[in-house]
Amino acid sequence: MQKSEGILIFSGATAIITGGASGIGQAVAEELAKRGCDVVVADLQFEKAHKVATDILASGGKASAVKVDVTNFSALEQIVKETVQRTGRLDYMFNNAGIGIIGDVSHYSIADWNYILDVNLHGVINGVQAAYNVMLNQGFGHIVNTASLAGLTPCPGMVSYSTTKHAVVGFSISLRGEARMRGIRVSVLCPGFIRTAILDNGGKYGKTLVKLSAEQQQIISEMIDKFKPMDPNLFAQKVLNCVAKNKAIIVLPKRYRAFWWINRLCPSLGMYLGRQSYQNGQKKLGMV
Repeated sequence: MQKSEGILIFSGATAIITGGASGIGQAVAEELAKRGCDVVVADLQFEKAHKVATDILASGGKASAVKVDVTNFSALEQIVKETVQRTGRLDYMFNNAGIGIIGDVSHYSIADWNYILDVNLHGVINGVQAAYNVMLNQGFGHIVNTASLAGLTPCPGMVSYSTTKHAVVGFSISLRGEARMRGIRVSVLCPGFIRTAILDNGGKYGKTLVKLSAEQQQIISEMIDKFKPMDPNLFAQKVLNCVAKNKAIIVLPKRYRAFWWINRLCPSLGMYLGRQSYQNGQKKLGMV
């Protein structure tokens, strides 16, 4: 069992994962359990969360499932409180729950904006606020927030998603600087294309604002496949290796770091590439 400033990496540790019933969250929960972590699978989809936890238990790991809406701060706070009462500690808080809204801003309603801000941004804020003081009191802990490559680069066609993910990146790296002197770690995940349900109409709770034909959906699927989405289980393995090393900004697969560096070194080129990608996609879909 390895220790670093009180935190356990990962055997014997306790972790809460929001959005843990599917996709990245499920893969991270399962990988944490394999590494000896006591995992709380928190999700609005309780039946799926329960199955994930049950499967982990059947494999010899430690896990439990709870239903939670991340837009409800009190509910998250209660989960953290009950977890610490049960295990005596909280090593990791993975604020992973998120949705996608696909479509041009001209198709948005203000309700769409409020919806994605509530889940993708306020959900992360709620998770941090629920866990942070607990971690301060115990003197250790690691907060891991899920953003996206879309939080580091322009993303026309998914403007609201990119907005929330840029905010999560800014929140995370700012909090990291503040929390470090208090013994708390903060990392932000910025995945490229990962083979999860969010690639299909924004996931279960996401939205596509423009009705697409079967042919257009097939075109989108083929366009995504060209990026060779990473298997979520492999992604989780690599993520936890980076978390163990306390990496600040975790961009995976590694090849996507090129887009991040382009945008950092030459923002105008990053905007050009984003614009061209969007325009080419619109042409292929017959929308221009």
